[in-house]
Amino acid sequence: MFESLVSKRAAVLAVCLSGLALSPAISPAFAAWQPTKPIEIIVPAGAGGASDQMARMMQAAIQNNKLSPTPVVVTLKGGANGGEGLMDMLASAGDPYKMVISNSAIYTLPLANKLPFDWRKLTPISILAFDNFVLWVNANAPYANAQEFLAAVKKEPAGSFKLGGTGSKREDHILAAAVERIAGVKFSYIPYKSGGEAATQLVGDHIKANVNNPSENIAVWRAGQVKALCVFDNEPMNYEAKVTADLSWKDIPTCKSQGVDFQWIMLRGVFLPSGVTPDQVAFYQELLGKLVETTEFKEYLEKQALKPSDLKGEEMVKFLEKDEALYKDLMTQSGFVATN
Repeated sequence: MFESLVSKRAAVLAVCLSGLALSPAISPAFAAWQPTKPIEIIVPAGAGGASDQMARMMQAAIQNNKLSPTPVVVTLKGGANGGEGLMDMLASAGDPYKMVISNSAIYTLPLANKLPFDWRKLTPISILAFDNFVLWVNANAPYANAQEFLAAVKKEPAGSFKLGGTGSKREDHILAAAVERIAGVKFSYIPYKSGGEAATQLVGDHIKANVNNPSENIAVWRAGQVKALCVFDNEPMNYEAKVTADLSWKDIPTCKSQGVDFQWIMLRGVFLPSGVTPDQVAFYQELLGKLVETTEFKEYLEKQALKPSDLKGEEMVKFLEKDEALYKDLMTQSGFVATN
């Protein structure tokens, strides 16, 4: 059951991404609607996090390249683990001057906390990129690959091996629980407020591993304080520039190639409120289509080691539906779904 769900997700993503090269753009060459006042990007997260950084990059790229006739402003609404920002979007029906940049929290928050939020009540615009997840250990750890790592975990008393991540019942925690089922191991999962905190704890050897995104561990990897064992994707990351003295992101093997057959990536998507017009949707799809061609966006993708995407329209909705179903199944298996 579990393996089949994972395989379905990988297949759906592969079809969606491969279809990008074949599908014609659905936005018109020129959108009939144009904004006449500032556009607000809602970030349902705190300052300095990955969503905030992406929103600031988008703001700068749009303004530097004059992609919008009006300015773009970024508003942080990270209260209730991001629920504040998502609920604000629900309450903004018909407002074409707000867009939210969100990740898999659109599934995890409602499931884990009974948040009365449903992404179907927003207007999906585009998935701009996917975050990868990497299995990281301290630079002085004795294991050189995932097999050695898991063998070491199995030798420890069940639940004594500390693996850290961002938040509880969120992507890192779900990933850790999935690896436990696949490999027959048991971690002591330690939730932190951010990937940066998880990285610091790993460097200090207070935890034995984390599953941070590349951007959250790049500084300590470059400094030689941690090492990457594998990436949870079906293919290596496509960035060849050296990050450490000897290694690039592309040099990190897949976990699948080391016996952990599991793909886990996190969307970075843009949504408008419900009730917007087709012309308004067309404007934002055209805007984001131009954004992804800018130097700023391409440099950001490489710096953060993000997986590029241009899913939109029906293909985006299909992916969201399949991805949400997988999250629900995995969280149910892990006991992470709120029942009261």
